[in-house]
Amino acid sequence: MKKNVIKFGLMAGLIASVWMLGSMALCYGSDKFEGSMLLGFSSMIIAFSVMYPAIKGYRDKHNNGIISFGEAFKMAITIAFIGSTMYVGSWLIDYYFFLPDFMEKYSAHIMAKAQSGGAAEIAAKTQEVASMKKWYSSIFGVVFMTYMEIFPVGLIVAVVISLILKRKTTPDNAVIA
Repeated sequence: MKKNVIKFGLMAGLIASVWMLGSMALCYGSDKFEGSMLLGFSSMIIAFSVMYPAIKGYRDKHNNGIISFGEAFKMAITIAFIGSTMYVGSWLIDYYFFLPDFMEKYSAHIMAKAQSGGAAEIAAKTQEVASMKKWYSSIFGVVFMTYMEIFPVGLIVAVVISLILKRKTTPDNAVIA
């Protein structure tokens, strides 16, 4: 089970990281961040969908077709953690070595969008930007914010897939106590 979880966790991390790095490279030069966010969250869901074959394969090949929600969730959340950690590491390298002015560009983008709104929207966005800059002022803040970007997606996918794949009986319907 451990080998399976590590393999699929690394696969999830690779998918999410490559997609994030590619979309950041495309949007960073053009300052078009909106499409990047939609693509980013879509890529996270796609990346974490590798939990399904990981858990189903373990259930069917190594566990006689039976797996509890808890056991499936344990596998899924570990895959999510490994994938999220790869994603965070990729972002740290990209941010600190290749996009050191990301926060300035992103903040300018947010404030430019807010200009079309009223004074209340501008004030709210100013506060939001100040909060983001505060978080991004230390590596711990960057790590925390990046985990909070991806890990909740992995958690939701883990719950859904664990619920779908849990099985308390064998495929021939013999009840297991």
